[in-house]
Amino acid sequence: MVTPIAARDDVLRILDGVMDPEVPVLSVRELGIVRDVIVDDAGAVTVVVTPTYSGCPAIRVIEEDIVAALTNGGIPNARIRTTYAPAWTSDWIPAEAREKLRAAGIAPPESAESGALVQLVRERAAVECPWCGSRDTEVRSEFGSTACKSLCVCRACLQPFELFKSI
Repeated sequence: MVTPIAARDDVLRILDGVMDPEVPVLSVRELGIVRDVIVDDAGAVTVVVTPTYSGCPAIRVIEEDIVAALTNGGIPNARIRTTYAPAWTSDWIPAEAREKLRAAGIAPPESAESGALVQLVRERAAVECPWCGSRDTEVRSEFGSTACKSLCVCRACLQPFELFKSI
């Protein structure tokens, strides 16, 4: 029996269901970790991923979850190619995914186009509270539940929240 060649769109649909283990409200595609899917003439599938930063402790889990999802979806022997160039940027998170972060109580990163990014972390512009929308917020700790998030608090509604760091 000949194994049918997977369509790239089918692979992408399967990857839409692979959630990031550290930010489980977003899939690895929504987070911008999946950079490409290559299906060669023989039907071999390679998923190209870029971790959110070079020391990301979740990348192995992400790679394993991708392979498992593809295997369960009828695409055996998929390969993962991890690349660090170009470096991941939070600008790869689309607007719809940023709204999912906000709905989950995580302040999405500001995009480079917004002009809100600054050179030094200490000079960071105040971020919008995902609960009440106030910009009367402060970073309490650069280290949140994961290395890619900071712990913040809103002075207006007094709610704590995490900020997905802009990289």
